[in-house]
Amino acid sequence: MNGATNRFLSRRGPPHIATLIILCSLSSLSMTIILPSLPGMAAYFEADYRLLQLSVALYLAMNAVVQIFVGPISDSFGRRPVIIAGLVLFFLATLGCIFSPNATVFLIFRMAQAVIATAMVLSRAAVRDIYDSDKAASMIGYVTMGMAVVPMIAPAIGGVLEGLFGWTASFWLVAALTLATWAIVHFDFAETAHKSGKSLIAQFREYPELLRSPRFWGYSLSSGFASGAFFAYLGGAPYVGTEIYNLSPAALGVFFATPSIGYALGNFLSGRYSVRFGINRMVLWGNWIVGAGVGLSVVLALLGLDSQWTFFGLMIPVGIGNGMSIPNATAGALSVRPHLAGSASGLSGALMLGLGAGLSAYAGWLLGPGSSAIPLLLVMLGSAAVGIVTILGVIRRERALGL
Repeated sequence: MNGATNRFLSRRGPPHIATLIILCSLSSLSMTIILPSLPGMAAYFEADYRLLQLSVALYLAMNAVVQIFVGPISDSFGRRPVIIAGLVLFFLATLGCIFSPNATVFLIFRMAQAVIATAMVLSRAAVRDIYDSDKAASMIGYVTMGMAVVPMIAPAIGGVLEGLFGWTASFWLVAALTLATWAIVHFDFAETAHKSGKSLIAQFREYPELLRSPRFWGYSLSSGFASGAFFAYLGGAPYVGTEIYNLSPAALGVFFATPSIGYALGNFLSGRYSVRFGINRMVLWGNWIVGAGVGLSVVLALLGLDSQWTFFGLMIPVGIGNGMSIPNATAGALSVRPHLAGSASGLSGALMLGLGAGLSAYAGWLLGPGSSAIPLLLVMLGSAAVGIVTILGVIRRERALGL
């Protein structure tokens, strides 16, 4: 579509950028708004905190599974109907979470909420449908800025709502916003994909074309390990904040948002400079910034100089690095095989969230009575280091191919 634009709430052209931002924002809202309420939910269900903490890892794992399927489905049937169906199912799953009688049922519906991954995956795929590679990286940076702004305020809102009305209040808010998003998509999201008309099985048969590409793997893994530091943070930071630094749910919600401050800045830098410097440099620099922030936090913790201010404050560089690396690596993965943009978006997202789920669960498992923040920080540092190695591999391969 060569970057065509249209008015907001008009289906005579591609979706407005605001609609794509809203879709990404809803996806990130559902992931983070409940985090300050985890201790309260554990008390409500009379369950162990570690069981409720699994709501993070299981949600991410199911996100990965959903993303494997949603890309090929949308390449075959179009972005618009898949997004609308995903919003309806997400709304029903949210109601299921609210009315769950016990922790097991809650976790089942929490996993079902992962269907909202359709919003994130297909909003990015729609950008690639509309724009060329480097421009797509810039626009994905702006679109995913919603994934920064919302998590910046969502934990604080969730903490306040939990204190005033209980843990279900966050889910009621998510349900209401889902209905509003459905209305916006209905009136604004014109189809962006050229439907392949192929069956789902035929679409899956095209996955090997992506999986045989070293550049696709390089971009996907560099994005996955850069964001892995953040997903490990999601799994461990609630425990670190409440048990090590003795923060209240409301205070934890405020501190928890610090990576999102950096992510917004990183997304802005992606939108501003990706075309000028190229996606590979932006991914590499982003991974180095993540490693530098976590590395300094490790040093302070080993010296016994850490506090809630240093731990959460040094998550800002983690956010900056993620905001630089993820949009650019995503654009790179989607551009390896442009005719498979939906499948590439889903598969690369699945790889990223699969890694994230594992790292989140591992970080949560490492933390227990008497532990410090160091185990979590080391997991985050190792993830950033692998991200650097993988993008360097992409750069070397492109130089060898003369790209």
